[in-house]
Amino acid sequence: MSITPESVKELLSSEDLGVRLRAVNQIRQLEPNIGFELIQGAIDDPSSRVRYSAISQLDTLGGQDLDASLKILRDRLLNDPEPDVQAAAADCLGALKLSVAFDDLQHLYQTTGEWIVQFSIIATLGELGDTRAFGLLQEALVSDNELIKTAAISSLGELGDIQAIPLLAPYANHSDWQLRFRLVQALNRLGGAQAQSILETLAQDEVEAVSAEAQRSLQNF
Repeated sequence: MSITPESVKELLSSEDLGVRLRAVNQIRQLEPNIGFELIQGAIDDPSSRVRYSAISQLDTLGGQDLDASLKILRDRLLNDPEPDVQAAAADCLGALKLSVAFDDLQHLYQTTGEWIVQFSIIATLGELGDTRAFGLLQEALVSDNELIKTAAISSLGELGDIQAIPLLAPYANHSDWQLRFRLVQALNRLGGAQAQSILETLAQDEVEAVSAEAQRSLQNF
């Protein structure tokens, strides 16, 4: 049976959760403008699984109407009762570079008790590319959560402000090699003599993945 806008719309109205989930997945096979229209019918679904699947598609479909996408994503970011859906909304705001939502992201980071939401906000700030994020990323660098800390390092690299380098330097001696690996990538993006000096130290790292990545990065200097 071929997938059409009409067939997907009918499936989205089903009382069966599995059918509605299948319908949201089928939207990926339709033209983006049609998909964007249909996905909005799943944004307020009673199931968080359906809402998560629908929101997650806005990173690609949202460009059809950025104003409408901003309204949808802001609402789910701030009002959805499910942290995974809030996190997905944060991801999409960054992917669509909707920097007008920065204040909302910052407020939620500082008020939520959900680590997955905080992680997604910090991870998306680098992609968002808003220079106002620097202070919030600096705050996240000292988080008790190692995943949030690692995401902050990556986002500072993406943000591209060399003022981050002195903040990142102490992490060259961090016990988590995966964090040091992300540090290498961030320093490679930031560039400059100070970044090069830290990379030269990391090129001697005891973990081969870190040292090899640092050595490759040094070739760019």
